[in-house]
Amino acid sequence: MIGAAVSQTEEDTGRDIGTGTAPRYSRRLSDKILIAFHHACDQADFEVAEQLLHILEMMLTRRPLTPDGTRRRNMESLVAAHERLWHLRHPNADDF
Repeated sequence: MIGAAVSQTEEDTGRDIGTGTAPRYSRRLSDKILIAFHHACDQADFEVAEQLLHILEMMLTRRPLTPDGTRRRNMESLVAAHERLWHLRHPNADDF
Protein backbone atom coordinates (compact mmCIF):
# COMPACT_ATOMS: atom_id res chain seq x y z
CA MET A 1 0.00 0.00 0.00
CA ILE A 2 2.84 2.40 0.76
CA GLY A 3 4.42 1.68 -2.63
CA ALA A 4 1.16 2.66 -4.31
CA ALA A 5 1.18 5.99 -2.46
CA VAL A 6 4.74 6.67 -3.56
CA SER A 7 3.89 5.84 -7.18
CA GLN A 8 0.88 8.13 -7.03
CA THR A 9 3.03 10.98 -5.71
CA GLU A 10 5.65 10.46 -8.40
CA GLU A 11 2.96 10.51 -11.10
CA ASP A 12 1.36 13.65 -9.71
CA THR A 13 4.61 15.60 -9.72
CA GLY A 14 5.78 14.21 -13.05
CA ARG A 15 9.29 13.65 -11.70
CA ASP A 16 11.82 11.32 -13.23
CA ILE A 17 12.91 9.31 -10.21
CA GLY A 18 16.23 7.52 -10.37
CA THR A 19 17.22 8.62 -13.88
CA GLY A 20 19.70 11.27 -12.78
CA THR A 21 17.91 13.99 -14.72
CA ALA A 22 16.45 17.18 -13.34
CA PRO A 23 12.86 16.83 -12.11
CA ARG A 24 10.13 17.57 -14.65
CA TYR A 25 6.69 18.72 -13.67
CA SER A 26 3.62 17.92 -15.74
CA ARG A 27 1.34 20.56 -14.22
CA ARG A 28 1.71 24.30 -14.03
CA LEU A 29 1.98 25.90 -10.61
CA SER A 30 -1.36 27.65 -11.17
CA ASP A 31 -3.00 24.26 -11.81
CA LYS A 32 -1.58 22.89 -8.57
CA ILE A 33 -2.83 25.93 -6.65
CA LEU A 34 -6.30 25.46 -8.15
CA ILE A 35 -6.24 21.79 -7.09
CA ALA A 36 -5.18 22.83 -3.58
CA PHE A 37 -8.05 25.38 -3.56
CA HIS A 38 -10.59 22.67 -4.38
CA HIS A 39 -9.06 20.39 -1.77
CA ALA A 40 -9.39 23.14 0.85
CA CYS A 41 -13.04 23.61 -0.18
CA ASP A 42 -13.65 19.87 0.13
CA GLN A 43 -12.18 20.05 3.64
CA ALA A 44 -14.37 23.10 4.46
CA ASP A 45 -11.26 25.17 5.17
CA PHE A 46 -12.60 28.34 3.58
CA GLU A 47 -9.89 30.66 4.94
CA VAL A 48 -7.17 28.62 3.24
CA ALA A 49 -9.30 28.35 0.09
CA GLU A 50 -9.68 32.13 0.01
CA GLN A 51 -5.94 32.71 0.41
CA LEU A 52 -5.17 30.22 -2.36
CA LEU A 53 -7.72 31.99 -4.55
CA HIS A 54 -5.99 35.33 -3.95
CA ILE A 55 -2.65 33.81 -4.94
CA LEU A 56 -4.15 32.23 -8.04
CA GLU A 57 -5.80 35.51 -9.00
CA MET A 58 -2.50 37.36 -8.62
CA MET A 59 -0.77 34.81 -10.82
CA LEU A 60 -3.42 34.88 -13.54
CA THR A 61 -3.99 38.62 -13.71
CA ARG A 62 -0.38 39.71 -14.00
CA ARG A 63 1.06 40.17 -17.44
CA PRO A 64 1.38 36.74 -19.10
CA LEU A 65 4.92 35.56 -19.76
CA THR A 66 3.99 33.63 -22.87
CA PRO A 67 1.03 34.11 -25.20
CA ASP A 68 -0.12 30.48 -25.04
CA GLY A 69 -3.83 31.11 -25.53
CA THR A 70 -4.89 29.64 -22.20
CA ARG A 71 -5.66 32.97 -20.55
CA ARG A 72 -9.41 32.78 -21.22
CA ARG A 73 -9.66 29.22 -19.87
CA ASN A 74 -7.60 30.23 -16.82
CA MET A 75 -9.88 33.19 -16.15
CA GLU A 76 -12.98 30.98 -16.50
CA SER A 77 -11.49 28.59 -13.93
CA LEU A 78 -10.80 31.53 -11.61
CA VAL A 79 -14.39 32.78 -11.89
CA ALA A 80 -15.72 29.27 -11.28
CA ALA A 81 -13.51 28.96 -8.19
CA HIS A 82 -14.82 32.29 -6.83
CA GLU A 83 -18.38 31.08 -7.44
CA ARG A 84 -17.73 27.79 -5.67
CA LEU A 85 -16.31 29.51 -2.61
CA TRP A 86 -19.21 31.97 -2.51
CA HIS A 87 -21.78 29.15 -2.71
CA LEU A 88 -19.99 27.19 0.01
CA ARG A 89 -20.00 30.24 2.29
CA HIS A 90 -23.65 31.10 1.49
CA PRO A 91 -25.40 27.72 1.28
CA ASN A 92 -28.88 29.18 1.82
CA ALA A 93 -28.59 31.84 -0.92
CA ASP A 94 -30.09 29.43 -3.47
CA ASP A 95 -33.31 29.31 -1.44
CA PHE A 96 -34.41 32.79 -2.54
